[in-house]
Amino acid sequence: MDYFLAVQAFNRIVETGSFVKAAAQLDLHPNAVTKLMQALEAHLRVKLLNRTTRRVALTGEGSVYYERMSRVLDQWLEVESEMAVAHSNPRGTIRVDMGTTIATHLVIPALPEFNRRYPNIQIEIGASDRTADLASESIDCVIRGGDLQDSSLIARRLGSLDFITCATPAYLATHPLLSHPAQLEDDHCVVRYFFPTSGKHNRIEFIRGDEQVSVQGNHVVAVNDSNGYLAAGLAGLGVIHTLRFMVQAHVDSGVLTPVLEDWSARTNTLSVVYMPNRHLSVRVRAFVDWLVEHFAAHPHVLP
Repeated sequence: MDYFLAVQAFNRIVETGSFVKAAAQLDLHPNAVTKLMQALEAHLRVKLLNRTTRRVALTGEGSVYYERMSRVLDQWLEVESEMAVAHSNPRGTIRVDMGTTIATHLVIPALPEFNRRYPNIQIEIGASDRTADLASESIDCVIRGGDLQDSSLIARRLGSLDFITCATPAYLATHPLLSHPAQLEDDHCVVRYFFPTSGKHNRIEFIRGDEQVSVQGNHVVAVNDSNGYLAAGLAGLGVIHTLRFMVQAHVDSGVLTPVLEDWSARTNTLSVVYMPNRHLSVRVRAFVDWLVEHFAAHPHVLP
């Protein structure tokens, strides 16, 4: 038995919940992973996994073994990586996931500088508004906005982004003067955003002094993609409330006009997130450190 490979296979099965997915990540046939698990359990003389046709679950002994061996495996892989790859010249592929507009506006335009610094690292970017699963999709890190829902993940703060409310001059010319967010429920239309995974419609929160207003808004169109949301606003289909970096160029050119400027909204915290029990390779660490540096210097990112 290749003990090192068997422990790797066991950890991947636990993290993905699947023998097939673990085999794919290790570039092995599923039967080979099954044999590795059988050999590992025989070696340890305990049952680590309960496997049915629908799910894989840890036994009590398996939970203890996973908790301890995941840390050992991380250290083992770290030493292997450091010995095989010079820190000054990391190489290989990393998989990252982020929102579409974060990718197109903030990250991808700056990647030539990262490539000049680390020419042997290839980056596979998943860009969408859905929330990716780091474990089951074998993603190294993600960029996420807002409060971190899963406390088991590790997050490094990148900064925060502020919001702006705006509409086209043509839209504003055909609607009453907008002075209070409550008017968005009756006298005006908003472009409404709904979340791709849950289908839940987003509410807009406004603050002015001690006054707080939550608005759902009257609408004629709703979208579940941030680029589509901006396109609908530019088409004059309603008022949009969005991250400033997405629309600043349109505001500067007069294509969009800010409204409700005496009202504010809570900024959106941005973080790069990764799993605590996943080996953070030299190349992933290099990318995470570069993201922190890049966002700290970006004019649209607040401290």
